[in-house]
Amino acid sequence: MQVILLERVAKLGQMGDVVTVRPGYARNYLLPQGKALRASEDNIRRFEAQKAELEARNRETRAEAQRLAEQIDGQTFVVIRSASDGGALYGSVTPRDVAEAAAAAGFTVERRQVILNAPIKELGLHAVTLRLHPEVDATIHVNVARSPEEAELQAQGKSVAELAAEAEAQAEFEVSQLFDEIGTAAQEA
Repeated sequence: MQVILLERVAKLGQMGDVVTVRPGYARNYLLPQGKALRASEDNIRRFEAQKAELEARNRETRAEAQRLAEQIDGQTFVVIRSASDGGALYGSVTPRDVAEAAAAAGFTVERRQVILNAPIKELGLHAVTLRLHPEVDATIHVNVARSPEEAELQAQGKSVAELAAEAEAQAEFEVSQLFDEIGTAAQEA
């Protein structure tokens, strides 16, 4: 099926391009989202008449997205989740969770703008890409932790594995100190 793109679509083309796509992709995504029109002669004439208006609207939305990207780029958002002692989450952090964390901090980010290469299933700091406009991306950091205190420690650069190792070493030290005290008391008696 041939369609006329009304905006830039990644891996497909620029505004005004007439491209051939699978019918299901056009019917289920491009046409309902308002990203394309069927490539009929009437629609081509209609597009040419609206081209200047569409380009102006695209410049406006790109400028707005660029302003948001400058504000949000590099920000860190904390997401609190339950996890095992080893740092594996009992679920995963989804794009909806990231969008809600950004909204709680006062930024307007939609779930569909959050690009996760793979689900976040471990505690720690994770880089996440936000596609605010087809031509504007921003990178944020998501700090996934079990508690706000743990999030602060992770922000300082300590990982969950390091924290667990330190706690285990401290426990072993306390046990060895206890046995040394018991041994010393037994020798004195």
